Amino acid sequence: MGFLYSKLAFLIILIPTSLAQIEEFVSIDCASKSNYSDSKTGLVWVSDWTFIRLGSVAEVKTENEISPQYKFYRYFPADNKKYCYTLNTTARRRYLVRATFLYGDSYPGSSYPMFQLYLDTTLWATITVNDGSRVYVEEMIIRAQSTSFQVCLCCTSTGYPFISTLELRPLNLSMYFTSYEESFFLKVAARINFGSFSADPIRYPDDPYDRIWESDLDKRQNYLVGMAPGTVNVSTSKNVMANSREFPPVKVMQTAVVGTRGSLSYRLDLEGFPGNARAYAYLAEIEDLGKNETRKFIMKQPNVPGYDNVIVNIAENAHGSYALYEPSYMNVSLDFVLSFLFSKTRDSTRGPLLNAIEISKYVQIIPKTDVQDVAVLNAFCSLASIGDWRYDNGDPCIPAAWDWVNCSSAMPLRITKIALSNKNLKGFIPSEIKQIDQLEELWLDGNVLNGPIPDMSNLMILKILHLENNRLNGQLPAYFGELPNLQELYIQNNNFTGEIPHALLTKKFLFKYDGNPGLNLPRRRKNELAIVLATTIGAFATFVVLLVLGCFWLLRARQRKPEKSDNREKNNSLRIMSRTSTPYPLVGSTSLAIDEGLDVAYCITFSAIKEATGGFSKKIGEGSYGPVYYGKMEGKEIAVKVSADLSSHGAQQFINEVTLLSRIHHKSLVSFIGYCQEESNKILVYEYVHNGSLRDHMHDSVKKTNLDWLSRLLIAEDAAKGLTYLHNGCNPAIIHRDVKTSNILLDINMRAKVSDFGLSKQATDNSLTHISSVARGTVGYVDPEYCASQQLTDKSDVYSFGVVLLELISGKKPISVQDYGVDWNIVHWARSLISEGDITSLVDPCLVGTFKIESLWRIAEIAILSVQIHGTSRPKMQEVELAIHDAINIEMGSKDKTTHASSTASSDHVRFSSMPFDFMSSNFQNNINFPSLR
Repeated sequence: MGFLYSKLAFLIILIPTSLAQIEEFVSIDCASKSNYSDSKTGLVWVSDWTFIRLGSVAEVKTENEISPQYKFYRYFPADNKKYCYTLNTTARRRYLVRATFLYGDSYPGSSYPMFQLYLDTTLWATITVNDGSRVYVEEMIIRAQSTSFQVCLCCTSTGYPFISTLELRPLNLSMYFTSYEESFFLKVAARINFGSFSADPIRYPDDPYDRIWESDLDKRQNYLVGMAPGTVNVSTSKNVMANSREFPPVKVMQTAVVGTRGSLSYRLDLEGFPGNARAYAYLAEIEDLGKNETRKFIMKQPNVPGYDNVIVNIAENAHGSYALYEPSYMNVSLDFVLSFLFSKTRDSTRGPLLNAIEISKYVQIIPKTDVQDVAVLNAFCSLASIGDWRYDNGDPCIPAAWDWVNCSSAMPLRITKIALSNKNLKGFIPSEIKQIDQLEELWLDGNVLNGPIPDMSNLMILKILHLENNRLNGQLPAYFGELPNLQELYIQNNNFTGEIPHALLTKKFLFKYDGNPGLNLPRRRKNELAIVLATTIGAFATFVVLLVLGCFWLLRARQRKPEKSDNREKNNSLRIMSRTSTPYPLVGSTSLAIDEGLDVAYCITFSAIKEATGGFSKKIGEGSYGPVYYGKMEGKEIAVKVSADLSSHGAQQFINEVTLLSRIHHKSLVSFIGYCQEESNKILVYEYVHNGSLRDHMHDSVKKTNLDWLSRLLIAEDAAKGLTYLHNGCNPAIIHRDVKTSNILLDINMRAKVSDFGLSKQATDNSLTHISSVARGTVGYVDPEYCASQQLTDKSDVYSFGVVLLELISGKKPISVQDYGVDWNIVHWARSLISEGDITSLVDPCLVGTFKIESLWRIAEIAILSVQIHGTSRPKMQEVELAIHDAINIEMGSKDKTTHASSTASSDHVRFSSMPFDFMSSNFQNNINFPSLR
């Protein structure tokens, strides 16, 4: 009777909660024409026509019986746009968000889809369909950051993006709390019900929060294998008190597996790992133990330091039988394949028991575009009555920028360009435009805008402003003349009136103002005319005096005898080129200027170089620039690069490299000594680096050496430091554009130095926003996004360096049909292996058994992130350097977790939090206090 009352009381509590929950459920059938109720669950499904206005509907072709919500799906064009659903939330409340995908039998001639799924600006998952009959389920647990969020499909690789259902489930206030939810979502990797009676999952109404608990009888390939001998299913019909923190369904807790031979083991694939995870076990003693019987066990795998000796006694820990106990790891590092093993203790009479597990991966939240910038864009959209561009949704910048905006590459994302020419905009220019203080270009020409120009005085980096061919009126603001970066101001064919401010007529920028009948040039006053006349007469008199003096000096100079050449120049000494802050101390197209205040560089005579190289007798290499010769000058060993282009055509590359090398100095960059530019000779002189290139040691059949793993890490770190200096330590910043193993040289101590800047580009400013450039570089290393867009950024160097890291791991060349087959490319090959968790097939055979797996994973993670398709998804070079430093610490067993002196971060936690990607540092868990195993 007591049991009956307790069960009735539990149901009384549960029923109102369930009713309240279901009223807040959002269940969207993404192809239905009308709303309907599911007969099995009682859930109401609504059509998506009120959530999105784009896309088409396709029928699912399958012979299997399917639920009503999977009979159709909505699909979208395979273009560079994103297609988003907006869901309303309560700020700071936790939700479970679920998207499902059922494609059905493929259509003749079509390929299975592969595309990306985003939650706001955070990459949620890559949907890769390889089984048309399978329902692909993606779940994310979030704490809402605002009153709404967006689920977006984009970035198609094959087929087209599609979606079957989208669901939103509010959670109990205490559920799924973590200390990291300000910065991380939880992507559900596994939620398994053990001892299940059937292969069907358990969800609503058995779970009032509609979580999906997969059965351990699910026979998906590689899903759950490795079961220990003697494992049996047990169950009970008694109520299990499960109303603790995470509220697992009673039906789930009423079944379990038991290791009757003393051990309980399984192996589980975790999609999207390695990474850091929140892992829960759900345990309840559902067998009636005898008076002298006990069930005690410990976890042998995975081996988490500090937890290997923790003894679990379920009934004791849960304060009684038929009650829930939830041991957990709030943050633990897991690999792609999770092997777990429970073993009973010697004094235990029963084997270990397990009811359910739940594992979620921490996914770092990527910040959205500045909210004030977005508000301005929305204001512009409201000015137009026609045009599909008004319905661009999702974040303006990530994962794919709207066609009419450009965005910064730095975080937080800011709008740098608005291009709304000829969009039939009507009304006033939004006064909020002053909020976009990172705006560089504003194109509003060819519209029907009226009213005065709003305040733009704080747009200090504005370069281009086009307002021509509108109906704007009022007076022209004088502050345009004070904007330091303004290059173009076009206001033709408007209704501006009054005098043009003097500040706009200084010719510091291109200014066009015709077609404004009421606009007048400023009138000169009488005293101003007098001043101008006096100034003109004075300037003319000065010119005449200087002309006379110049003629006199030339006559005297012709009478002098030519002086002899300086003996020091004949003796091969070097003429100094002084230091400057300008990035281009060059004149003409083929000659170098010798100006006061220029960076230190040396002009060396051809005869001196010829003598130093013994008549160019010892050739030590050959590059795209030309042959390289060994030499000695004043006791210093040098490497002499001679241009293979004897015409003036190759002069720009020569000038480019001299200009760049004259102003950069870093121990991880090859030191520049001087240059020679006599007649058709274009020669560069560097320090001699004794041990050749990294490519020689990795791939040359004669010079190849078996570099150990630590040596490879140290080489990678040196090279990363050099590239970080180019990106962050130079002003303007420098993008190398040809990062590869043959351009990483090794000195006598095997320390790496980056060389060859013939293809380098200077960024327009320190933010390393993109610069237009014809794609250059070496096949296998070139950033594919750069090739497609011709927009060069620092992330192009990151991509190339990612390829170098993959070479260091694998010992393989970047391009090889023999090594990679149809993949032919190291990036495709490595990405496939790492996504499967198969790191061993990636490793250079000569490294096997000589490294720590944690350090290898750390480099594999950062390498794969570095070669992401989209530059915005890649880390910065400084973050790559820090990841390599982490791997070195792991390999050397160092307890010193401090960063390099060059790092701006103060701790590993800060470094990690700044990284714009969702792979976690293997050191991350060391910075967090784990909760006790409860």
